Amino acid sequence: MTENQPQYGPPAQPLSPAEERQWGMLSHAVPLAAMVLSAGTLGFVASLVLYLLYKDRGTFVRQHCANSLNVQIITGIGLIISVPLMFIGIGFLTYGAVLLFASIVHIVGAIKASNGETWNPPLTPRLVS
Repeated sequence: MTENQPQYGPPAQPLSPAEERQWGMLSHAVPLAAMVLSAGTLGFVASLVLYLLYKDRGTFVRQHCANSLNVQIITGIGLIISVPLMFIGIGFLTYGAVLLFASIVHIVGAIKASNGETWNPPLTPRLVS
């Protein structure tokens, strides 16, 4: 932020290492729960909200929130591609495969964040960093 731009509210306070691990883990667990409860459609919203809230609170939590959002973007793309494929039958398989992949990646990401490890999900381009 430059000097000429107005600042709204107090600056974000950095998180402690334990809080960063906790929010890093939650950045994967919350979208996973939202994804399961909504057949894959609300995980993106959860990842986006957590990214926007915690991206400036620490590098560790930012990386995990960005990873979670990247997984949800790729999941959304896969689900959108699966819908027209449902007309020829294969889309039902691809829809399930995309949700299974995203679930496994979020579980592994939550475990890695809980252990304080940095991690880049496989088959997921870094669209958000």
